[in-house]
Amino acid sequence: MLIHIGTARDSPELREKIRKLRRMCVDACKHTAQHLLPQIRSAVAEGIPADHPHLVLVFYMCQLFLKELSKCSRLVQLIPMDMTGYFENRAGPSNLGNVISQILLCKTIAPDFNQEEICSIAKDSQELSRLLSEMQEFLPTQDLSSERQAVLANDDACNKWTRKCRRNSLYKSFGTFCCIQRHNYL
Repeated sequence: MLIHIGTARDSPELREKIRKLRRMCVDACKHTAQHLLPQIRSAVAEGIPADHPHLVLVFYMCQLFLKELSKCSRLVQLIPMDMTGYFENRAGPSNLGNVISQILLCKTIAPDFNQEEICSIAKDSQELSRLLSEMQEFLPTQDLSSERQAVLANDDACNKWTRKCRRNSLYKSFGTFCCIQRHNYL
């Protein structure tokens, strides 16, 4: 849906759909993590080393969603939308809070949708970052130094891929003639 921001399809209804979908995704990420993390914590506390593929998938999905949130924030900042007409025509709850605020402050309050949206996205990004840091504690870690040593110790396997194939000197000059050149599979 973010792809339609700034195009002819961009409208207040689309912005509202994006906002609702964003909130649903944040809630789904938090809900999923709330189901996974207690089980993983108890398994780790009991000393059970277990692989948690679901946690890894949720972790990477949350990382991707965090990147999408930053894109959404930039789009809202760069391409603002006037939402006053949308909220005035929409049937909603009684704005008792706004009426009381208007009486106390003696001025009308016009909510700025774009600013509220940017603040909401920032809050959601902070929640996801906190969630990612919690999940990262339980992710499996890699020992890169041992993997590098294993790869460097096996030089014969590496040379097969890094070394260019040497051709026989007789056929070296006929590289462009496919029918004359000696094939490697013969």
